[in-house]
Amino acid sequence: MSYQFAKNVDALQPSAIREILKFTGMPGVISFAAGSPAAEAFPVDTIRTISRELLEQDPILALQYNITEGYLKLRTELKQWMTEKHCFDPAMDDLITTSGAQQANELSCKVLLDRGDTMFCEAPSFIGSLNAFRSYGVNLVGIPMEQDGMDLSILESAIQQHPNPKLVYVIPNFQNPTGRVMSLEKRKGLYALACRYNLIILEDNPYGDLRFAGEDVPSIKSMDTEGRVIYSGTFSKILAPGLRVGYVSAPAEIISKITVCKQVSDVHTNIWAQAVCAEFLARTDMEPYLDTLRAVYRRKCQLMADGIRQHFSDRVTWEMPEGGLFLWCTLPESCDVSAFCKKAVEEYSVAVVPGNAFLVDESAKSHSFRLNYSTPSDEQIEKGIAMLGSMTKKFLANA
Repeated sequence: MSYQFAKNVDALQPSAIREILKFTGMPGVISFAAGSPAAEAFPVDTIRTISRELLEQDPILALQYNITEGYLKLRTELKQWMTEKHCFDPAMDDLITTSGAQQANELSCKVLLDRGDTMFCEAPSFIGSLNAFRSYGVNLVGIPMEQDGMDLSILESAIQQHPNPKLVYVIPNFQNPTGRVMSLEKRKGLYALACRYNLIILEDNPYGDLRFAGEDVPSIKSMDTEGRVIYSGTFSKILAPGLRVGYVSAPAEIISKITVCKQVSDVHTNIWAQAVCAEFLARTDMEPYLDTLRAVYRRKCQLMADGIRQHFSDRVTWEMPEGGLFLWCTLPESCDVSAFCKKAVEEYSVAVVPGNAFLVDESAKSHSFRLNYSTPSDEQIEKGIAMLGSMTKKFLANA
């Protein structure tokens, strides 16, 4: 039988990352392609204790339906925490829990954009969000990044040139895939552009709590006086991604529409997982806890950076991140990065992700590739970077 799929999804293709990850299950392959948190960072004992107590003391809470907006105790804890971080204004905002930040971003697009409306994103950007946005038939426009974030002059020109501009999607802290941080000046500039052209900003911040160097930069949400910023967060990087608990802090009118859309999507986020997150927030002094996570990622990032300095060709440029999970490398313009990544996994058993996988148009040229230091073990980082470094010298000698 020949199937005719909906226009919104007919053009969607499996992400290049997922295709690369197929190789990671092969024996002997060292993967720098994933984006998972470090296994040693999971608070397994605490989650085990909370889960046991929950199922012993209040099992019906964990097993029964709940409200779409989210488990009340978790929402209360989150509102307090977000208020302290200046990412929730009790006078203007509301908050809903979601099935990870991915759903938060997808629902934000769903409630605000019609098919053909224009949405702007960083180029490169997170492939999961890009595919979610594509599924609604929006006109997705990538804006090149500079070292301190999106090029705002190009963004303003694009706003003026494209029909029905409505939404700007950014990952200001330790951006996926580049690891870059949007400067305070650019955050203020982006908000000014949103006010000038009547846009909404979707601020995705899954990595912001994982800063292990440098100084914190205020969120765009903290600058919002007109109700123009939607802030999405997640427990995936600070607790456990398998819980699938995220959240959205936004003006109450936007949250009410997201709530209706979530009702028809999945009714509510997993209540057991929400209860675990709520108890974790209630019992944990978060800053000392987050410091333990930062120490893990600082060490793993430094281990990878030391290996790059020792083994990589000096023709490979790279950027040392101040937090997050990723390190961004760039080959000379004469090199084919897709061929490089294919050779790495097929001949050297090291998986990395080509930069074009993170572009609006995956067929566009990129000379960069992303490395992840959180998922592999220390031994894998040392061995894999040495192997990849040897390859860079041979590959670039012939380029």
